[in-house]
Amino acid sequence: MVPLDIKHFAEGRTKARAYFCYLFSKNIQNRLPSISESMIIPSLLKIKSELENCDGVYLLDNHGVQISPTYTKNKKIEEDIGKNRSDRAYYYRAVKEERCIITDPYPSLITGELTVTTSSPVFDEEDNLRYVACVDIPLKEVLRISKLSSVDKVFGEFFKFTYASFAIALAGIALLLFVKGIESFFSYGVNPSNFHIKDVFEATILLTLALAIFDLSKTLVEEEILGRYKEHDVSGPHKTMVRFLGSIIIALSIEALMLVFKFAITDPNKIIYAIYIIAGVALLIVGLAIYIKFTKLKIDE
Repeated sequence: MVPLDIKHFAEGRTKARAYFCYLFSKNIQNRLPSISESMIIPSLLKIKSELENCDGVYLLDNHGVQISPTYTKNKKIEEDIGKNRSDRAYYYRAVKEERCIITDPYPSLITGELTVTTSSPVFDEEDNLRYVACVDIPLKEVLRISKLSSVDKVFGEFFKFTYASFAIALAGIALLLFVKGIESFFSYGVNPSNFHIKDVFEATILLTLALAIFDLSKTLVEEEILGRYKEHDVSGPHKTMVRFLGSIIIALSIEALMLVFKFAITDPNKIIYAIYIIAGVALLIVGLAIYIKFTKLKIDE
């Protein structure tokens, strides 16, 4: 149930963040003169009252040190005053992005259950960071707030069915390439006298493409159908595109290598054409690296 909850959280994260940002903007005014802790705490408590199942609210200073008690459902925890939270995502992300943020689910120190923290930086009239207001909400409450509409569910099921169809088709193609690759290799026999480098490369290309396409099919099933995202994967939800481009790069690299051997033996003047393919592969690798870097930065925001 927990992996499914996290999947649903990922799907409704944008909607949940929009709601919490609305609560912060409605209750906590930013960039006011002489802003102080005594002005913000009542607003935080008001947000807490609007969120019936809120785990707690608290206030950090501009260095990430907690300067207020943690106000939970039934009590306030005075012992939390003075604790340094500067290494927590809800502090440094809010400071870095200068906007309301929502963290990934993590075990709450208060309840022991999965919780999410939403936080918002508070600036003074000179645009200097003064505080970071934080609200802890149980994951189940966040899921309730970000509950998908019936239209979202219908389209979600439709897209899952479509991805499943493509995954099955790709797996079938991978199987055909695998069979053809094995057939291509053994059609010449295993006798050394019948052994030709060209035949080995052809079989290798077919088998490599079969493996890459099968891996792409597996990724579609895991991510788009089962929702098994890897949180720290370099490509995140864009893994499908990365795998697809990777398949093309592998195929072109093998083809270029085969042409180098072929032209070196038959017609050295044509090796330049293999160099062109190698240059194209290099550009694809650079482009893929740039794609991964910028999509990862976007996901981290």
